[in-house]
Amino acid sequence: MIRTLLLTAALACASATAQDGSATKTLRYAFPVAETGFDPAQISDLYSRTVASGIFDAPLEFAFMAWPAQLRPNTAAAMPEVSDDFKTFTFRIQPGIHFADDPAFGGRQRELTAEDYVYSLKRHYDPRWKSPNLYLLENAQILGLSELRSKSLDEKKPFDYDTPVDGLRALDRYSFRIRLAEPQPRFLYNFSDGSFTGAVAREVVEAHGDKIGEHPVGTGPFRLAEWKRSSRMLLAKNPNYREVRYDEAPPASDARLARIAAEFKGRRLPLVDQVQISVIEEPQPRWLSFLNDEQDVAEGVPAEFADVAFPNNQLAPNLARRGIGMQRYPRASVSVTYFAMEHPLVGGYAPQQVALRRAISLAVDIDREILLVRRNQAIPAQSPIAPGAWGYEAGFKSTMSEFDRARAKALLDMYGYVDADGDGWRDQPGGAPLLLEYATSPDQNSRRLSELWQKNMEAIGLRIVFKVAKWPEQLKASRAGKLMLWGVGWSAGQPDGDTFLALGYGPNKGQANHARFDLAAFNALYEKQRSLPDGPERQAAMDEAKKLMIAYMPYKVHVHPISTDLWHPWVKGYHRNIFVREFWKYVDVDPSRKPH
Repeated sequence: MIRTLLLTAALACASATAQDGSATKTLRYAFPVAETGFDPAQISDLYSRTVASGIFDAPLEFAFMAWPAQLRPNTAAAMPEVSDDFKTFTFRIQPGIHFADDPAFGGRQRELTAEDYVYSLKRHYDPRWKSPNLYLLENAQILGLSELRSKSLDEKKPFDYDTPVDGLRALDRYSFRIRLAEPQPRFLYNFSDGSFTGAVAREVVEAHGDKIGEHPVGTGPFRLAEWKRSSRMLLAKNPNYREVRYDEAPPASDARLARIAAEFKGRRLPLVDQVQISVIEEPQPRWLSFLNDEQDVAEGVPAEFADVAFPNNQLAPNLARRGIGMQRYPRASVSVTYFAMEHPLVGGYAPQQVALRRAISLAVDIDREILLVRRNQAIPAQSPIAPGAWGYEAGFKSTMSEFDRARAKALLDMYGYVDADGDGWRDQPGGAPLLLEYATSPDQNSRRLSELWQKNMEAIGLRIVFKVAKWPEQLKASRAGKLMLWGVGWSAGQPDGDTFLALGYGPNKGQANHARFDLAAFNALYEKQRSLPDGPERQAAMDEAKKLMIAYMPYKVHVHPISTDLWHPWVKGYHRNIFVREFWKYVDVDPSRKPH
C-alpha cells in the first residue's frame, strides 16, 4: 500500500513560493533503488540512509569540502574528549538545538539533550528493532549494553531502556559518556552518520511504535514532508533547524571549490527549501529525466550512457554548451557477489567447497564486465577494501580479478564436480545435481550482469538460474539467510577499511556479513586490526585478513565503481564528498535560471 505523509500547508510541495515570498528553491534528483524506511535503528541500505542523514543529526560530521576526510563537530559543542587508551569518549552537546515539531511533543518545542543520544544508541540493542547496524556497536563492546540485550532476549521481556549501564550514560543535560571494554581508535567515525547515530526522541518512537520508520523526526536541516513509498520523497526545510553558517575550507589545489567556498561563506544552511527525490529504477528514463530538465542533478550517471555523456571521460560538447557541470570520482565502495556460507551447495570450508567458489570466481570475466556492462566506469578489485578507505593499497594484486576458465575447469574436475549423468552439466561430487541460484533485480543493468553470469557459468559447465525480485525484497530474504548468491554493492560511510573487512567478521552474520562467513583465523585478525591505531602493524593485520577472504572466497569482489555526477547550470555549489551523504544542505538552486 502506498503511504503518503503530508504535513502542514506551509511545508507542502504544492507551494510555489517560500514563506518569505521568494520562489521556492527545490533540488530534484533520482534514486536508482527504492528506499525501505527512515528509522536509524532499522535501516542499512544506502538510499534510506541518505534520506535519514538529512533528517537526523549525529554529534559529528565530515567537513563537506575537506580532503582527506576530516571530522568536525555537528551537534557537539566541540570534538569529544578521548582517553589515551581509546576506551572512554565524552561528548558535550550544544544547548538550544530543537527537534522538528511533532504531535508527540504535545505542542511544546523539544530540546535535544544528552539523554536523546543515550536512548538512540540503546535502540540498536533492543531486539524489537532488529538493528542491522548493531554489529558496529557490539564490535566496540560498550560496557553493559550487550548484557542488557541478552537479558531482554533470555527473559523474553521488553528491552529495559531505563536501566543504567557503565558504558553509556548521560552525565548532565548536555553531556554523555561512552566506555568500551577494548581500545577503539576510530570509534568516533560512528558518530558522523545521522542515519546511524542520529538522535531520535523517545516520545516520537513510543507514539508511533512499529510505524516509526514512516515518521522520522529529527533535529537535522530537513523533515519529511511527503512520501509515496518506492516512488517519491519530498523533504522540506526544518523551521526549527538551528543557525548553521556555510564555512568550508577546500584543498588549496581546487580553484572551483575555493570560489564556491568564498561565495557561500556565511550563508545560513540549508540553502534550498526542498529536496525532491524520485525513484527511477531503469537507467534510460532516469537519464532522460535529467536531459529533459526534470532532474537538477544526475548522481552517478548510468554507465551505459558514459559514451554519450562523457566520451573519453570528458564532458560531451553538447552538454557543455548547456552549461552542465561534471564531477568524476571513485567511490569508497565495492560491487560483490556473496556466496551463502551456510548453504549446503556453495557454502562450507572443506577444500572441495572452497574449490567450487574459487572456480566460479575464476570463470567471471571481470574485464568484459567492466567493458560491456559498466562501460569502463570501474576498476578491477583485488580485495574487499576500496579506494578512499584506510588500508587500501593501490599496488596490491591478487587472484580476485583473475579470469581463467581453464583453471576453473581443472579445479572442478579435481574435486569431483563432473558431469555424472551425461546431460552436459556438471554435478556435485557423488552425482547430485548442481544448480546455482543467483538473486538479482529486474532493472536493465542487473539483467545485463545476469546475462554475463550465465555465459560465464555455462562456459565451465555450471547451470545457473536467476531469482528476480525488487531490491528491498532481496534484502529481506538475504537477512533471513534465504539466498544462495546475490550481487550487491557495499559503500563505506567512513574512510576506513574496517567497513569492508566487517563483511567477513563472524559475529556480524545477518548484519554486514550477509555471506555469514565465520572463520576463527579471520575473526582474530579482524579483532586485532580493530584495536590498533593506524600504522604498519594494523596494515599488516588487514593485509592478512583480506588474504583469507580471497583464499576462502565468501565474496567474489568484482570492481570498485567510478561515478560521474552531472548538474544543470541553475545548481550552484555542487560538490561530491563520498562521506557526506546529505550534500543537499550545501547546494543552492537559482529558480530564475530554470527553463519554464
